[in-house]
Amino acid sequence: MPNQIHSTAIIHPHAILGDNVTVEAYAIINSPHIVIENNVTIKAHAYIDGYTTVGDGSIIYPFASIGTRPQDLKYKGENTYVKIGKRCQIREYVTINSSTGENESVEVGDDCYIMTSCHIAHNCKLGEHVIMSNGVQLAGHITVGDYAIIGGMTGVHQFVRIGSYAMVGGFCPIHYDIPPYLVGGQSPFKFGGVNTVGLKRHGFSLKTRSELFKAFKWIFRSPLTLSEGLKKIEDELEPLPEIKEFVDFCRSSKRGLMEKRNVDRTHYHKTKELDDNHEE
Repeated sequence: MPNQIHSTAIIHPHAILGDNVTVEAYAIINSPHIVIENNVTIKAHAYIDGYTTVGDGSIIYPFASIGTRPQDLKYKGENTYVKIGKRCQIREYVTINSSTGENESVEVGDDCYIMTSCHIAHNCKLGEHVIMSNGVQLAGHITVGDYAIIGGMTGVHQFVRIGSYAMVGGFCPIHYDIPPYLVGGQSPFKFGGVNTVGLKRHGFSLKTRSELFKAFKWIFRSPLTLSEGLKKIEDELEPLPEIKEFVDFCRSSKRGLMEKRNVDRTHYHKTKELDDNHEE
């Protein structure tokens, strides 16, 4: 189908638009480096800049701002990118900045739902099917795994990782990593256990859920240190892919894990200089 471009929309003459693209009134596509793929809808007053790609079938809602300069004092004008996947919904007043560091990118995977007034800062990486409820704020260099859900008004500290299928409640300050498959919330933060409802919905077996629950207990509800708990998991549980993912995530944590007692935070102090150089 032919594109539908409102007469008041402003589109850079060198921007690339696919087929069946709709650009509504007063929307601005401001850069020659923008690629809008097929079947995308850009609603009224949305603003897109920089080296930005919007994937097939995505919808950008009014007053969203995508691809603008990162809010990072280290940024010196280098070429950086924003990549929005297919079938994403970027709701009203969402801001997605570009990255810091030559050829670095912010990435939002396929089928993500980013609700009103969320912020995704420089160098963030979101997997597929991520849901961010209204007002979630992601600082720089955050990684969010596939199918993770973050509740409204939650703020996430830079360099934090949130694992796949994790669910984080609303109004939570998140300073450290959230392992995959878990659910937690409140302030101060507390894990509720395995994200049983979410895992059932996505077809995870009872065996998998049961093994994950044992892993959760040994890490977060026992006197074991992190290294002791991970060794116990590897020695005694079924070597399921989900268990391996859980163990690898916890072992590779540089900031430490939310709520974990006796965790070694030496890696955190090594990154403090990076923290001090960021606005977010």
